[in-house]
Amino acid sequence: MVDIPIRRAQLIAPFGPGAMTVTKEGVSVICAGIDHWYKDNYGTYENIDIEHFKVNEWRLEKLLNVNHFRLPPDFRKTGQSKNNTNLYMNIPFLRFPQWHYCRFCGRLEKFNLHTRSNRLECATCKEKNHKNYLVQVPYVAMCEHGHLQDFPWREWVHRSSHPTCNKTMFLNSIGGSSLASMVVKCECGVEPRSLMRITSVNSNGTTHLSQHLDNDKDSVFTCQGKTPWLGSEKSQLCSNNLRATLRNASNVYFAKIKSSIYIPADKSKEVDEILEMFRSELFKPYLTIINRRQGSIDEQIEDMRVLANRELQPYTDNQIKDALNALNNELETIEEESENTNSEHRLRVEEYNVLENETDQHNLRIIKADMNKYEVNIRRDFSDIFLVEKLKETRVLAGFTRINSENGLSTEELKRLLRLNEQSDEDEHWLPAYEVYGEGIFLKLNKEKLFEWENSPQVLGRTKSLQDKADELFREGRMTYKNITPRFVMIHTLAHLIINQLTFECGYSTAALRERLYVSKSSEENMCGLLIYTAAGDSDGTLGGLVKMGKPGNLESILKKAIENARWCSADPICMEIGSHGGQGPDSSNLAACHNCGLLPETACEEFNRFLDRALIVGDLSSDNIGYFNL
Repeated sequence: MVDIPIRRAQLIAPFGPGAMTVTKEGVSVICAGIDHWYKDNYGTYENIDIEHFKVNEWRLEKLLNVNHFRLPPDFRKTGQSKNNTNLYMNIPFLRFPQWHYCRFCGRLEKFNLHTRSNRLECATCKEKNHKNYLVQVPYVAMCEHGHLQDFPWREWVHRSSHPTCNKTMFLNSIGGSSLASMVVKCECGVEPRSLMRITSVNSNGTTHLSQHLDNDKDSVFTCQGKTPWLGSEKSQLCSNNLRATLRNASNVYFAKIKSSIYIPADKSKEVDEILEMFRSELFKPYLTIINRRQGSIDEQIEDMRVLANRELQPYTDNQIKDALNALNNELETIEEESENTNSEHRLRVEEYNVLENETDQHNLRIIKADMNKYEVNIRRDFSDIFLVEKLKETRVLAGFTRINSENGLSTEELKRLLRLNEQSDEDEHWLPAYEVYGEGIFLKLNKEKLFEWENSPQVLGRTKSLQDKADELFREGRMTYKNITPRFVMIHTLAHLIINQLTFECGYSTAALRERLYVSKSSEENMCGLLIYTAAGDSDGTLGGLVKMGKPGNLESILKKAIENARWCSADPICMEIGSHGGQGPDSSNLAACHNCGLLPETACEEFNRFLDRALIVGDLSSDNIGYFNL
């Protein structure tokens, strides 16, 4: 099989372990688990320097319970690497689905995961002196716990969970575009069976495939617990219903991405630079040595001068002292944290506290805009605006789901889907990640106006249905618990409207922009901000274009047009009426928001386009007062 060129960032999402893609020759393949990464062409770890790929982000490491992260390996030839290390590394992809069929005679044949040939000749056609090739079947089967397997062709046609027949099967079309026109036959003479309703799901969560595969009405054909991306055809115990789907369906793979914006640990640029070095793999042995000696802070500084004199030469003893103290404070904070604390929410609080202040660091540069230079409506609706000229985001693949973006599994259970065996070596507790740089606009809403608006009975009544929907999804195990407040829905919708408007004003693609919401109503945190930023792997947003749109004279036009466009959707009055009488969109969890007005690409939205409502921005057909920007 030929090499498949894939960008390193795409190995985090959307083509990470367990995800399928198609080669230029038309072969469907699935990305192997991370056990098989960082090997050369011969499948060995010889002359591989893993330290080169390690990435550290201590806040995310604590959240995900790992020692470090690693960048996906890049392919290098001789002469492209120092000391000729890390050469000819590939990420293996395995052939999946394994079942193939002939489009002329319909013969079904199964090949192993490691079959490398791009063109597999049909044996039945060859006997008749015809030269036709097999192609992969279009259907696979999956379950809610992330398992994936070939469609059970032999079990389906024989109507048995444990068929004994091994004769050749055929997949033929009798004419038509529906599943009922596809028929499976077997040479043993069993009655042919169509694929009608193999993708059907009942209201109680059971599937037609599991409930009706076997003639025995009391028998249920459950998921076989297959994990082909880990290079094994072994089965695991799984009691979930099995669901058939097209192999290229959008719900076959949802990458579970955890991310954080870099925040400096110290206001001093020099101290922050030293801290970055201390967190690197190079300094870990040095820190281990000085911790074992348990000397005073002055003795630790002297030891560090000896161990890393060249790296620390540009810095003063006081700066090194401050960095050591900050590092110790980080470690103490980690140890004192309770297991019941929502670590992900705490990450947002820390970021919010940094974003609402000016800073000039190596990886974070924020400038506070002069609010007096904005028009009066901006000063009325927002308390502060910050221009983020530079930021760094770390994105980590922490697992994946199938069928739904949330499936109720814990982070540890999702992580186990990425590798075949649990690693006992501490250095093997890692996850794939990559770092991207970008820019953004941080908007902080007026707390006084927001407090008055969100406590209105009309506004609270409007969002009650969304909280009920969130509670229902939580009970079904399709999402984690979330408190849906008017503040959250309004800020989330505002972020979508602004991103959609920016695509028209300055040429960004919607996939190049992202939202990051900072919402909390507690008296201690009281967050009410949103960050719209670009952190893409290509050239989008790297020249200051987004920051420029946040400056006085530009932002007013963006916000005005975004809000005016929200007043009328091309699907109105239906879009707004649905918001008043029910729900729409993913999981019916939106009110007045559809693809014509409020939705974004899933990569740009933190909530998979759920919990949106234009009415909280501009009001609905019966009342303008529920719109924040109408007050």
